[in-house]
Amino acid sequence: MEQLRNYHRMHDWLVEYLSKHRTVTVDMPFTSYTYIADPVNVEHVLKTNFTNYPKGDVYRSYMDVLLGDGIFNADGELWRKQRKTASFEFASKNLRDFSAIVFREYSLKLSGILSQASKANKVVDMQELYMRMTLDSICKVGFGVEIGTLSPDLPENSFAQAFDAANIIVTLRFIDPLWRLKRFFHVGSEALLEQSIKLVDEFTYSVIRRRKAEIVEAPGPAARKHDILSRFIELGEAGEDSGGLGDDKSLRDVVLNFVIAGRDTTATTLSWFTYMAMSHPDVAEKLRRELCAFEAERAREEGVALFASLLSYDSLGKLVYLHACVTETLRLYPAVPQDPKGILEDDVLPDGTKVRAGGMVTYVPYSMGRMEYNWGPDAASFRPERWINDDGAFRNASPFKFTAFQAGPRICLGKDSAYLQMKMALAILCRFYRFQLLEGHPVQYRMMTSSPWRTASRSGSPGSSDSDLFVADSSTLDDVIFGI
Repeated sequence: MEQLRNYHRMHDWLVEYLSKHRTVTVDMPFTSYTYIADPVNVEHVLKTNFTNYPKGDVYRSYMDVLLGDGIFNADGELWRKQRKTASFEFASKNLRDFSAIVFREYSLKLSGILSQASKANKVVDMQELYMRMTLDSICKVGFGVEIGTLSPDLPENSFAQAFDAANIIVTLRFIDPLWRLKRFFHVGSEALLEQSIKLVDEFTYSVIRRRKAEIVEAPGPAARKHDILSRFIELGEAGEDSGGLGDDKSLRDVVLNFVIAGRDTTATTLSWFTYMAMSHPDVAEKLRRELCAFEAERAREEGVALFASLLSYDSLGKLVYLHACVTETLRLYPAVPQDPKGILEDDVLPDGTKVRAGGMVTYVPYSMGRMEYNWGPDAASFRPERWINDDGAFRNASPFKFTAFQAGPRICLGKDSAYLQMKMALAILCRFYRFQLLEGHPVQYRMMTSSPWRTASRSGSPGSSDSDLFVADSSTLDDVIFGI
């Protein structure tokens, strides 16, 4: 019951325990959760004894209604086939170049909205804008669909609202022993979940049908699109091994898994980054100097569009301090604060902790980033410089210590894509805007499968001088679960 009482502050509650014990076991009515923060234990679970720690039946039973047989929810041969296909597509230069164009396009749309808000001295919700930007982006990159939620009038989107509702409710299942009864009697949160999934499915299946029709109407290499859904459809229709993803239900699972991966986690990090920039003006100023120097090196006149034209996959890779700032944000505020695994057989972790078959082991990136035994006495401090060597190059850390993108065989396939989108957006925003938190607005997270926080802001117009952006409300909707 202590876990349930502390659900609203779950991540910080675990920090308190894991800072003392490194490994914590919590007994539940029908299972037990073992939480780990020691990189040695994490490596054992994610790599050394990988096959003993699948997603598991418990996890899949909670998440099946939303994620189905998608890559986040799959194990065994189905996961391996999907992983192989997705790995090949993510390595494609065509997809990378297409992604860079899309991310630049929507970053500029966001800048345009902020410009108008700044001229009107208007407060805007930055988290909502980030969520709209990442939703539009992933739908364009993943499925070739223009959603339009980042239009200047910021229209309501029933898919996004239903997806968020479903996201929150399936997360509650992890600590609500009565959820199956609620589902059986069709009451409470489970009744709302059913309604939300219906809306989500209506949108998703319409996307699939439209894309299939477009492929039939315009066959051939010249008409080929580079979005992920089109590739899975083409592979399936060609009889190639696409991980068993030929029918509409399987493609639906692909769509929703990539939405949750490409939208929520990225928006979460952008939101926390904005808060970190406001809380650490010295970091924001140092980053602005890097961006101005980057622009000056190319002798281009100032202006958002011209500056954005300089940003590509390769050129963004040269912005070391920006990369360090994003990475430091992920260390302290990982988009996946907890990631549970099932236990197939009894095992003993390297620190001597015994775990039982049928239970769950959860590694906790949020806690790991705050542990002095992992990062030293300044572990709780936001210090991007820790990621930069004396020669100015970026310093990598073990993926079993910096676990924001998981590690081992299920390490995140979209890591490079996520960095590309975040750095594209932040390079533009941090070059032309300053952010300021509105007085009195709390900053806190909210528990759900994966999503950011609510923010509002007021801004000045971009151009040769920087704009001020006043950010209000921030109730961060942090992720609890998943990993490819």
